[in-house]
Amino acid sequence: MIQGRFVIFILGIFLSILAAAMSIPALMDLLYRDPDWVYFGEAAAITGFVGILLTLGFRPEGIPVFEVRETFVLTVSSWVTISAFASLPFILSSAAPTFTDALFEAISGLTTTGATVFSNLDYAPPGILLWRALLQWLGGVGIVVMAMTILPALKIGGMQLFRSEFSDRSEKYFPRVSQIASAILSTYLLISALCGVAYWFAGMTPFEAIVMMMSTVSTGGVATSDLSLGYFDSQWIEMIAVVFMMMGSITLLLLTRFLQGDPKPLFKDSQVRVYLVLIGVATVMMALWLWGTDQYDLLNSLRHGVFAVVSISSTTGFTTIDFNTWGSFGSIFIFLLMFVGGCTGSTAGGIKIFRFQILFKAAKAQIFQLRRPHGVFVPLYNNQKLRESDFMSVLAFFALYIFCYAALALSLSLSGLDVLSSLSGSATILGNVGPGLGTAIGPSGNYGALPEFAKWITMFGMLLGRLELLTMLILFTPSFWRT
Repeated sequence: MIQGRFVIFILGIFLSILAAAMSIPALMDLLYRDPDWVYFGEAAAITGFVGILLTLGFRPEGIPVFEVRETFVLTVSSWVTISAFASLPFILSSAAPTFTDALFEAISGLTTTGATVFSNLDYAPPGILLWRALLQWLGGVGIVVMAMTILPALKIGGMQLFRSEFSDRSEKYFPRVSQIASAILSTYLLISALCGVAYWFAGMTPFEAIVMMMSTVSTGGVATSDLSLGYFDSQWIEMIAVVFMMMGSITLLLLTRFLQGDPKPLFKDSQVRVYLVLIGVATVMMALWLWGTDQYDLLNSLRHGVFAVVSISSTTGFTTIDFNTWGSFGSIFIFLLMFVGGCTGSTAGGIKIFRFQILFKAAKAQIFQLRRPHGVFVPLYNNQKLRESDFMSVLAFFALYIFCYAALALSLSLSGLDVLSSLSGSATILGNVGPGLGTAIGPSGNYGALPEFAKWITMFGMLLGRLELLTMLILFTPSFWRT
């Protein structure tokens, strides 16, 4: 039997924390003398009341037995519940015209997708802008902790390999799960502070620096302007964004070890090396295309190429220019990058680099086996032997990812979207990237004009991609609920 009492108790704690977070944009509105602080106060009161009520009313008696089923239920229910209450400021302030739009914005923030239904952001109240970014910042650190502590235990899509990969190396540094989470949070805070200060020195106002910092390190992508990062039109700001988007998409535990004076694990990790090589090769290809087609000179081709590659591959979704105008090769290249994502244990979404590595090693071993049927080929990942269960888990994840992508694309087409918007929209939503291709949901548009049905599909897709598919889909199987 599922320990529902303990699950509700934990949800109450999460809601209490969320209520406390709502006071931050309320204070910002008070500082700017914006009347919207009242709505954040009301939302905080409602959320805090429910959170305290659940915490006190469902306090478990004794030590609860928390097993795998409870972990699945808590993981999914916490993301859904927090998203619902996080939408309250958008509803009460009428920033979102409908409940669907408010929930869409909240889910997009917490999943660090960065898709938005809002327009005229340049004139939005400071509290609303800060709340959108704060949701992404909180969601980003929540994603990392989940990827490091929860998903490996659930054996989702090869994540158990990631746990075994780090267990031996990190045991003497972080012998407890709580210490791992604390170390990651400390690194996340340090990176955030460095990014904010860098943005400020590069010319942003303190408020802009705070909002854009939260959106950058969480690889979320919301901005203070409809023009995204292109509003600032600054090479220095773009360079800072590139650096911290990459840091956000690299395994934070490795960055923690690096900051503690042990850089070897970071540079020896094959996933990080492949990710950096991918960014380098993709940047060169994109820059050569832009330069060769006379769209920009060489320096500007490199500038726009590296920014677009890092922004999309890290699933941040910042834009400085409309890449829909880059021709067929540029659009297809951007489209393919939407599937990649960053490293495991980072704030980035997507399929993740290590799964592509394992899939490639499985294909390579199969080809060698065909050439030498009696040979023995043992694929290695980070100098560790890969087991058959590792391959099967990753292959199952890939198959399910493609199936979900096709299902989302068909569902979006049923709502009336054109082919390009349906195909790119399902990819960018499932990968938690943000902007798609085409005029409707491209870099120069937003999701506000989408039909109601399409918005609910995209909300489901954002949660599905953020929770690594199986974590959410398993709840729809009847056998899961049987004793």
